[in-house]
Amino acid sequence: MARRPVFIPNFEGSCLVEERAFEFAWSSGFAESQKKKNVAALHEAARKRGLSNVLEISSKSEEEVGRRLSAFSLKVEVDEVEYPLESVYQGSKVFERCGPSTEIYDFEPREAKRFVRAMDCGRLIGFEFEGRRYPLSPKNAFYDWLYIRALAKHAEWIRQNISYDGYTDIEFNPEKQVNCQARAFAEYKSLAAKAQLDHAAGDFTHFASLLPPI
Repeated sequence: MARRPVFIPNFEGSCLVEERAFEFAWSSGFAESQKKKNVAALHEAARKRGLSNVLEISSKSEEEVGRRLSAFSLKVEVDEVEYPLESVYQGSKVFERCGPSTEIYDFEPREAKRFVRAMDCGRLIGFEFEGRRYPLSPKNAFYDWLYIRALAKHAEWIRQNISYDGYTDIEFNPEKQVNCQARAFAEYKSLAAKAQLDHAAGDFTHFASLLPPI
């Protein structure tokens, strides 16, 4: 058995996202077919608890829009040039002895992740992006902010075409990881509904102030 979260936009109150975790039978293995089985099992567990319309946001999604919303598919604009979101995130990391590594903005996302893993630069101490430093706390703030910034220019299309009860990312294990594209998208939907999207996408400090201090 496994336990994974569904992220639900919160359209009322100050909290952006409600997180509900569900248990389901886990299909082990690294094959894409196994991961899709886990997506289906998680969504079925959520459906039985009242969440009937859930979107998987990852490259394993059965829905094209879920795959397109993956951080490996989205682009972030930097100096009027678009780069893969994941590569920008990895290249913006600052370690004790090196970073940022803006040269990897051009890399494919998996290549960028491998490049950073191979670096021997000490512990992560923050991020630097467009000449500004960003803190590690809240732990998911910088990643989520890049994600929301990448989507902000598509706000009208998203408003008209994407509406689900909740969002998942089957690769995300809250016991081992911090960043989650499904949570970031749920935050995006909440910000859009509260007419705070433009402010949050344009001002990291404001966005970070809306997140719980994890």
